[in-house]
Amino acid sequence: MPEPTHQLITIGWREYVALPEWGITRLRAKIDTGARTSAIDVPEIEELPDDRIRFEVVLNHGPRRRARIVEADVVRTTKVKPSTGEKQERIVCQTPMILAGQTTSIEISLVCRRRMQSRMLVGRSALAEHFLVDAARTFLHPPASGVRP
Repeated sequence: MPEPTHQLITIGWREYVALPEWGITRLRAKIDTGARTSAIDVPEIEELPDDRIRFEVVLNHGPRRRARIVEADVVRTTKVKPSTGEKQERIVCQTPMILAGQTTSIEISLVCRRRMQSRMLVGRSALAEHFLVDAARTFLHPPASGVRP
């Protein structure tokens, strides 16, 4: 892998991200260098015409459940082998992500993560060009400010 031509930003293994095109201004995410593609908690997906979908992004499953309805284009479908070991077919969308003040266009697979602590995983394809992960630290950067849905 070639050396980056710019300084990498150090992030912790948990950080806040924003997905401004989806109206999500603050979401805790687990940084997962073991996963190639990022993933987000989506309990159901509704197919729309012209390769579009509508889905609910779960922001918090707690006593005050919070969610956001999103419509997006389908980029592709992919087969993923999660930690359970059973292959799953997932829909993948693309959207800008803000992490540590850096905006990056990422691919994100849609999957039900209800039993997981983090609503989102940020995979290595979203990290490679800009970030260095310090696995001993968390929340090194504040949530994005000035992000509007």
